[in-house]
Amino acid sequence: MKETSRIFGIRTVIEAIESGKSIEKIFVQKGISGPLFQELNRLLKKENISVSYVPVEKLNKLSKGNHQGVVANISPISFIQLEELVENSQNSTTTPLFLLLDGLTDVRNFGAIIRTAECCGVTGIIIPEKGSAPINADTVKTSAGAVFKIPICKVNHIKDAVFHLQTYGIKMVAATEKTNDILFDLELNQPLGIIMGNEEKGVSNSILKAADFKAKLPMLGNIASLNVSVACGAFLYEVVRQRL
Repeated sequence: MKETSRIFGIRTVIEAIESGKSIEKIFVQKGISGPLFQELNRLLKKENISVSYVPVEKLNKLSKGNHQGVVANISPISFIQLEELVENSQNSTTTPLFLLLDGLTDVRNFGAIIRTAECCGVTGIIIPEKGSAPINADTVKTSAGAVFKIPICKVNHIKDAVFHLQTYGIKMVAATEKTNDILFDLELNQPLGIIMGNEEKGVSNSILKAADFKAKLPMLGNIASLNVSVACGAFLYEVVRQRL
């Protein structure tokens, strides 16, 4: 199974970024300086790549070679651009179904959701550049390889992706407990985007306001909420049920 690759050394990381590799995360030694690092730092800011500043002991554990104060994780997949993802959906005979994950942080939840999404024929998954669970070995394993079979797109802000999809007539449904509307009462047999939120906070308020519909699942027990991957599965399979 293909897993996240790890590279180290300032020049190596610079060349990886410039060659278009999908950098998942970069670990940089605290206090590092020098002309070559300044070149890397400018590139990181330009490409909006997530950086963690850590003690040298952390880098020594991550890499056994001469890391020069920089270690990077390369994603095992290549991400698709939002515009290309949407254009592909417009040229398909299948009714579009997008899945937007607003701040999901647990890699196993992420992997489970990817697996379910692939099984449900989701057109593509959209995640934010920052504040999202990485696609690493745990994600790959939990997804049972589905991560290699479904397009995944990174965007600067989920809300911008919502607005972009809406311009194509795609209705956005946010999963939230802050509504009286039950999912099963909605018409889901149309071009659609399902928005799932963070494990603790749910979908952010600004995105809830931007969504066309808000929906929840009925809770019959004493516990008020479901695990996000389970809730996502219920939402996606209701879409599948209505479309069959």
